[in-house]
Amino acid sequence: MADSSNGKKVIEIDVSSDTVCPWCFVGKTNLDKAIEQSKDSFDFKVRWHPYFLNPSAPKEGVKKSDFFGQRFGAAQFDQMQSRMSQIFKGLGYDYDTAGLTGNSLDCHRLLTYAAKQGYEKQHALAGELFINYHVEGKYIGDKQVLLDAANKVGIEGAEELLNDPDKGVAEVNEELEKYSSRISGVPHFTINGKFEISGGQPPEVFQRAFKAAV
Repeated sequence: MADSSNGKKVIEIDVSSDTVCPWCFVGKTNLDKAIEQSKDSFDFKVRWHPYFLNPSAPKEGVKKSDFFGQRFGAAQFDQMQSRMSQIFKGLGYDYDTAGLTGNSLDCHRLLTYAAKQGYEKQHALAGELFINYHVEGKYIGDKQVLLDAANKVGIEGAEELLNDPDKGVAEVNEELEKYSSRISGVPHFTINGKFEISGGQPPEVFQRAFKAAV
């Protein structure tokens, strides 16, 4: 167990996630609350890793209602949307159901690249992309949306990365194999390499894991 320069124990958190996953947004929101409530006791290092909920999703954006309605059926899709809207409302957000969805590879390329410039920037970028997609209805396959998010959190070199569709793909695949190949769903959190949490758990679940992990 590492100590930071201020003597606090360091909690390392590996997160497997997909930007298009609403429960991943819920999980991050609750993780952030738990970190804020525990920052006097611990320092934190959060690392984000790729997972593909819909690896065959089209690169071109399609309406969320069309894509998920076809995948789950209209009735189940409506139930899912109603439930997520209530959950998001409880977190202080409006859940967007009118935007576009599609392939999230470019998101993962950008997030994996961002880690090289610091995990705090990567964490901020993950949050920005979640808000873009789940709240603001922006399409995360749109290069300008990704560039705007990268610029907002201070990621350098994003345009060069996104202009080359092959750049960073190998790194994404390496991360996918190392961190996400053995799991069957997201979000998935590993605390200090030993405690695992799945789903959009409430902050107190994370806080208990922090204490147990040290």
